[in-house]
Amino acid sequence: MFRICLTLASLTTAVMAVTKEDNSYQRELTGDYWLGGAHGELQKALENQNRGVAKNIILFIGDGMGPPSVTAGRILAGQLQGKKGEEFSLTFEKFPQTGLSKTYAVDEQVTDSAAAATAFLCGVKTNRKILGLNARAQDGTCSSTTGANVHSILRWATNAGKSTGIVTTTRITHATPAGAYAHSPDRDWESDR
Repeated sequence: MFRICLTLASLTTAVMAVTKEDNSYQRELTGDYWLGGAHGELQKALENQNRGVAKNIILFIGDGMGPPSVTAGRILAGQLQGKKGEEFSLTFEKFPQTGLSKTYAVDEQVTDSAAAATAFLCGVKTNRKILGLNARAQDGTCSSTTGANVHSILRWATNAGKSTGIVTTTRITHATPAGAYAHSPDRDWESDR
């Protein structure tokens, strides 16, 4: 539903930006063009629904890729192909299942990767700089971690007999990948040193 609403909002915004002098986009001036496109997207989404049990789940986590960054990337990618940009779709926006998560921290409105990773991988919001622990844990305080462990979707899958793994382009101990397995009151405690 979110994807459909986002598609309709994007289409509405783009049509308002079209000027009468822009002859290459005349088709976008009619409501039928936008409603037809939205109807096609909705039909495609409904046809691709799988009502069975997933064999594999792959989470693509783009650290720092909130709606403003994705929008900027979408526009640039479209413009580099000679289009206006707003109507372009990035590859991952075409995946059959996508989602959006609010990953603010309990103690701060603008969070860091540790609290964000704990939120989207464990389903629990926590404090800034905290990994795999609930918000009772305090930054850099070991004694605050007693009874504060929360488990990620990887642990849940492993407990259900599934295989799991992590692939990253950064250190495996960096905050975003560590949110899948670590329990630490400080994201910077990446070793015993």
